[in-house]
Amino acid sequence: MFTSHHSCSGSACLLTRRQALRAFGSGALLVAAGQITSRRVCAAVAPQAPLAQGKRSPPGLALQPFPLTDVRLLDGPFLDAQKRDEAYLLQLEPDRMLHNFRVNAALEPKAPVYGGWESVKMWEGIRAHGHTLGHYLTAASLMHAATGHEVMKRRVEYIVGELKACQDAAKTGLVCAFPDNTAQIDNLVAGRRVAGVPWYTLHKIFAGLRDAHLLCGSAPARDVLVQLADWAVEATRGMTDDQFERMLDVEHGGMNEVLADVYALTKDERHLILAERFCHKAVLTPLSEGRDNLDGLHSNTQIPKIVGFERLFQLTGKPQYRAAAEYFWQNITGTRSFATGGNGDGEHFFPVSEFAGHLASAKTMETCCSHNMLRLTRMLSLRDPTAAYGDYYEKTLINTILASQDPDTGMMTYFQSTRPGYLKLFCTPFDSFWCCTGTGIENHAKYGDSIYFRGAPDGPQADSLHVNLFIASTLDWKERGIALKQTTSFPEAGKTRLEITAATAREFTLHIRHPGWAATASVSINGIATEPSHTPGSFIALKRVWKNGDVVEVEMPMALRMDLLPGTTDTAAVVYGPIVLVGALGREVKPGEDLHINERTIGSVFNDPVEVPSFAGELAGIPAKIKPAGTPLTFKTEGIGRPGDVTLIPYYRTAHQHYNMYWKIQNA
Repeated sequence: MFTSHHSCSGSACLLTRRQALRAFGSGALLVAAGQITSRRVCAAVAPQAPLAQGKRSPPGLALQPFPLTDVRLLDGPFLDAQKRDEAYLLQLEPDRMLHNFRVNAALEPKAPVYGGWESVKMWEGIRAHGHTLGHYLTAASLMHAATGHEVMKRRVEYIVGELKACQDAAKTGLVCAFPDNTAQIDNLVAGRRVAGVPWYTLHKIFAGLRDAHLLCGSAPARDVLVQLADWAVEATRGMTDDQFERMLDVEHGGMNEVLADVYALTKDERHLILAERFCHKAVLTPLSEGRDNLDGLHSNTQIPKIVGFERLFQLTGKPQYRAAAEYFWQNITGTRSFATGGNGDGEHFFPVSEFAGHLASAKTMETCCSHNMLRLTRMLSLRDPTAAYGDYYEKTLINTILASQDPDTGMMTYFQSTRPGYLKLFCTPFDSFWCCTGTGIENHAKYGDSIYFRGAPDGPQADSLHVNLFIASTLDWKERGIALKQTTSFPEAGKTRLEITAATAREFTLHIRHPGWAATASVSINGIATEPSHTPGSFIALKRVWKNGDVVEVEMPMALRMDLLPGTTDTAAVVYGPIVLVGALGREVKPGEDLHINERTIGSVFNDPVEVPSFAGELAGIPAKIKPAGTPLTFKTEGIGRPGDVTLIPYYRTAHQHYNMYWKIQNA
């Protein structure tokens, strides 16, 4: 059995929870933003070993996330989505997800395997068996951190115990659910053709174990994770660089990122070396040189690689990683995204000039892509806290992530279609474990991870608190003895109220994002107006000695605007503040009829003709012809719809009916 080079015992292993998290690296917890809860944490977490030869000094971060345990959601649409997600997590049976893991370890399975991607019979081509369990470990760990509910932690502990039993029985370090065990990994390493995406699937197991350790304090999860990483080192040891690069042509998830995270835990140079070997040079090199080679590439294959580049920049300081991550983010958010923040068609990037030709597709905007773009955005914002990152995060969180959940069943979307007159299709609970089902159960457990940030202790904004998102919630800033309560009905209204509780008066700077969609932002402190902000896309800085009971109120007027489809002058979406509005076209389906086992059926069902109006008039004048229709965030066009006017509602509230997102504009 491959084993870690590290061992520990006794008092030498004691670190406080927060010391351990800081040692791990605050920028690393993209999906977690939590804290280690175990009372005993291995001292190997602390950064002790020198950087490997040739590496630069790692850069400092400007901001740190708060542990997810310090943030609690209050009543509103985000808490509602979190509750639906938790209910679904509790419906799933760990033993059914563990079935193939036990079979591979020559152990008797305890329950029948789930269907869909987890079933050998249905998905021999994809062979992503076991990916759901990895996602589930992450989601359950996040949900425990976000709620404090012990039932989720017990689920995590049970699954980790089972994986450890499988690893011990197999005696190689590998733990997996592949129907042919190691055959496809062996094929990849040997340069042969493969059936499936084995490294992509293993990445989910790596990540789930990492998060079980960091968020639930599971020492066994760390042990299994390190042994799995050691197995990966040995399995690829004999590969030349050219062989490794060819292997990376097959989708491999965020292996570079998660191995970098393992290195942050172990300080074992072998793990860092392997993380860097998993950096796909065919993607890294052109991006780092500011060259766009993305047309035709699979979107969600690339985004996790970029997340890994940024994580490795944090650990190594190598500028190539940073340049690639920044250029990619600017490219995707600036030129390759729809109004919702989603991207791609049929899971692939396409030339920017061809957006109009892809509008009729039912397979635009894979939800996984938005999930991973938010992970990248969050990581970049910790290093460079500009409001542009918060603006994109907010737009995408509302219009793709919150919009991805069925309000009746809690199920998730795969694609989110721009096809005029189409509707959302969702997964089934027990037979369609798509990739977007896996990221979906994570999404709704971690709404609290990017609402607030604090200045890094050794950074330029050390004495600061950033309010990045307007989500009803509470924050417990333990180190400063400060609690903050954010009361807001956002996104229904562009205003929020922040109330401070402090046993002792404290001086710090409160930074509040002034969104790019708001022309002005008015601020009052304890009822007294301050100088309003006229700089959209910035942070309002309020430095003072804050006392118990201080109240800050912020108003950010939301306005209607038209968001042109990239590459066009006559096709646009209607946006109110950050909220994409769609035409409610009716033709409702009963709840449950839009649940589908096979994500490939999207676009081939619900294709009866649906009349989709166009808008008549000059583009600039159309917002003035759209009026509130009584219910919050509901609008109706006045005299511009052809053949008739339409009711507009938020895309994130749309379910079980046909809708239209982009409108053809015809001059009157």
